[in-house]
Amino acid sequence: SVSVNSPNVTYDEKYIQANYKYESSTARVVNGQVVITPKTTDITFQTQRKVPKLGVLLIGWGGNNGSTVTAGIIANREKLSWEDKDGVHPANYFGSLTQASTLTVGQDPVTGLDVHVPFCDILPMVNPNDIIIGGWDISNTDLVGAMKRAKVLDFSLQQKLAPFMKDMKPLPSIYYGDFIAGNQSNRANNLIPGNDKWAHVEQIRKDIREFKEKNTLDEVVIMWTANTERYCDIISGINDTADNLLQAIRDSHAEVSPSTIFAVASVLEKCTYINGSPQNTFVPGLLDLAERHQVFLAGDDFKSGQTKFKSVLVDFLVGSGIKPVSIVSYNHLGNNDGFNLSAPQQFRSKEISKSNVVDDMVESNPILYSPGEHPDHVVVIKYVPAVGDSKRAMDEYTSKIFLNGTNTIVIHNTCEDSLLAAPLILDLVILAELFGRIKYKNDATEGQFRPFFPVLSQLGFLLKAPLTNRDEPVVNALFKQRGMLENLFRACIGLGPQNYIGLHHKATMPK
Repeated sequence: SVSVNSPNVTYDEKYIQANYKYESSTARVVNGQVVITPKTTDITFQTQRKVPKLGVLLIGWGGNNGSTVTAGIIANREKLSWEDKDGVHPANYFGSLTQASTLTVGQDPVTGLDVHVPFCDILPMVNPNDIIIGGWDISNTDLVGAMKRAKVLDFSLQQKLAPFMKDMKPLPSIYYGDFIAGNQSNRANNLIPGNDKWAHVEQIRKDIREFKEKNTLDEVVIMWTANTERYCDIISGINDTADNLLQAIRDSHAEVSPSTIFAVASVLEKCTYINGSPQNTFVPGLLDLAERHQVFLAGDDFKSGQTKFKSVLVDFLVGSGIKPVSIVSYNHLGNNDGFNLSAPQQFRSKEISKSNVVDDMVESNPILYSPGEHPDHVVVIKYVPAVGDSKRAMDEYTSKIFLNGTNTIVIHNTCEDSLLAAPLILDLVILAELFGRIKYKNDATEGQFRPFFPVLSQLGFLLKAPLTNRDEPVVNALFKQRGMLENLFRACIGLGPQNYIGLHHKATMPK
């Protein structure tokens, strides 16, 4: 654990309270000169220390992601190991930001070297081994069958997991055939009956309450990890305000998607809702509803493989003064996600979330790009059953360099899709819960502690198309996203933002 020795930080039985000076600046162009004005804002952060008993309900629990993350929690909780041709392997949480990465908290006064601590130790966080998991699925296959169908895990591990998973069965889910590919209809044998969308909201709410009561949970997080839906049309009078959206659901309007039904039910039950797919679940009316009820939302679309790499590489190129002019991304995969994405409307949702990932990096460099100029950016996804969950991603980056030279980088990336996504699911759930225990106050809050705004843009590190609050710019550059999380958590224990100046190595400094 971490303890800060500072008069600006106090610890008691309930809270960690930190007084923090938030340094920012404004920049205006005056007569051709950029005038920068620094600003300091005094903020007090208060973090509740008691970690709740947490449950997560996954929509699409019986899919590859749902069965894999369930297996991972059990394997780690039970300290399972298994053997294959390469030897014996213990369970781990590799790939998880909170469980398998570190952050720097200071320098050792003797050696001058950085001291690193596990990310999960900076503030009190839920242990993933303690998470209670459940969910819904349009398929009635139990979790053992779902794990076998997914073909993600080694068979010897599946055998050890089966006794723990054999009684896990998804709750009936919602299926509106217009929103996902027609090729999914054969799986749809576990459905909430009828066409009354408000009745579906009420059933989901009942499921959430019963899950919470049965497992004596303090908090529940709801997450969509099911198939990608097509985009919804935004229609004035239908889904543009909270009241219109609720009325549209009561009217069973055709343009209300299953994911929006689940999200509305979650908000009404005051449960954080996270969208792990690229569709526009968060229509304006849903955002309005979340603000009204002060419930957190986060999305969209897990950032696990090709797009995560892209958000690093383009940031590196643009930051190095190299101008990407063409980015061509090709994928093929053979799991059910790929099968669903073989339909044009569902592919379009994914194409949008993948294509916007470089925008903020391009706009950050007006030396390389004139206003409105962007690299050519093409995304292709193909369904190839033979490769299963082992997705292939191939990218070609063409850039302009010194004196009109051309630089081309070609990358082949084999992504074990669900094994990369499962740790992100845990991180999203753990961090979303933590943000519910952090409050702040400053002069603008009249001395009252308040929660963060409803949209958890703080989770952008884990998402392809980060949802933001009103007028908040989107940040996709990966290291900016991680730095934001790291520095926000440092602020909650009274530490300034991480910097890499290292003056104690470069100049004489007082003891």
